[in-house]
Amino acid sequence: MHNKSYNPIIACLCSKNFINSIDEIKSFISFEVISIEKDIELSKANKFNALMIESGFQTDISLEKFTLPKIFINSKNQNKSKKNSFELFFKLPLKIVKFNQAVVDLCKKYEFGKNSVIRINSYILDKNERVLKKDNKSLKITEKEIYFIEKLNSSKNPLSKEYILKNIWSYASDTDTHTVETHIYRLRQKIKEIFGDKNFIKNSPNGYSI
Repeated sequence: MHNKSYNPIIACLCSKNFINSIDEIKSFISFEVISIEKDIELSKANKFNALMIESGFQTDISLEKFTLPKIFINSKNQNKSKKNSFELFFKLPLKIVKFNQAVVDLCKKYEFGKNSVIRINSYILDKNERVLKKDNKSLKITEKEIYFIEKLNSSKNPLSKEYILKNIWSYASDTDTHTVETHIYRLRQKIKEIFGDKNFIKNSPNGYSI
């Protein structure tokens, strides 16, 4: 039986026979397969973790525009020239344990990469490498600075010094807010020095924002 702690959802452009075969072994796999046929379904790609495509399946969907990892099921003994277009390539019949593990590992890798890279205007915040990037320039930043930038980016409203003090830098409420100002000033100076950007982190009477 499979481990149910992680259950990725796979969009499947496959024949009914293949879907039925997957249904028969669902007790031994850790992912859910959803058959799709229409472009409008795949347009909601954020609910899927990967895209599985069976050889010979006819579809009008343009696959190139989707960033989901792609899994190719070779059921027609097709030439392996397609292999380079897909992250995983399987030939029927499947070895269930190997098939399951490879699909789950691919989805986990994709999720990790997706969650570790955040686009902020013309910048990229890479949480894994702990760098802020723009064009061919990059700036090493601390874990706390990453968390601070993330919070600013996700907030619809400016964050007050008091909020930042308590919830981001985790200082006691009676700590001087100049402590926050000092941290932010240093970060803004580093960004200005590397990218020449004085307004990446904005300051207003209501607080700080991006």
